Amino acid sequence: MLTIPIGPLALPVAPLLLLVAVGAASWVASRLAGPGRAHDAGNAVFHATLIGLLAARIVHLVVHGAAYAASPWSAIDLRDGGWYAPAGLLAGALWLAWRGWKLLALRRPLALGLLAGTLAWTAGTLATQSTRTSTLPDIALNDFATGSATTLARAAAGRPAVVNLWASWCGPCRAEMPVLAAAQQRQADVAILFANQGESAGTVRAYLAGEQLMLRDVLLDERSALGPAVGSRGLPTTLFYDARGRLVDAHVGVLNAAALQARLAALRE
Repeated sequence: MLTIPIGPLALPVAPLLLLVAVGAASWVASRLAGPGRAHDAGNAVFHATLIGLLAARIVHLVVHGAAYAASPWSAIDLRDGGWYAPAGLLAGALWLAWRGWKLLALRRPLALGLLAGTLAWTAGTLATQSTRTSTLPDIALNDFATGSATTLARAAAGRPAVVNLWASWCGPCRAEMPVLAAAQQRQADVAILFANQGESAGTVRAYLAGEQLMLRDVLLDERSALGPAVGSRGLPTTLFYDARGRLVDAHVGVLNAAALQARLAALRE
């Protein structure tokens, strides 16, 4: 599962899991610290979260420095999902260890709070992964260019694949489309597949003509079956598969050029 539907909204799972994990860590640490130290324990967890997020972002930017150097403003675009989780966890844990070393009464509460938060994150991640397919979904689609039946695997043709779920009425989809279109023109070793959700060929044709987008590998999913198959009710959703058709990464929301380049580099590796 990549998103959780709440009425007409589809919220990304990853930030919600983080909130749950931080809430669990704070609650356990505060309860074990007792009334006199509950506030200190809660503050320590909150500060550890901020430090962890900052470290995770900085390490991601350093690792993919070349991608972000071309568009420096992308470094502050936190919507791109660019985080290096191990660095964040390590930085947050070191901060909690330091606070426990300074305040002996908080050592056990913070250690168990960290354990509770880690377990909550791990359990939530495993639970959401079990509800979505980890390989290219074998769903019948129509090739926009030819009108013939096809599948994602057939369109990928043995290459690593980027599968973008989009619709012409979706504002964020329209915003990121030129970035994906430019990447498709540059990439020959990666298949960038545009899987339109729920619209007719005529609607797609009118949109592409109006935006003057010259796209290859546009696929029509008129039954909108791909979203449920990959565990996402939100658009845009972009999935990254290796040459064997295994899911490597996924992102819900707008992708900027730097984030896309970073993910393509990781996909090739």
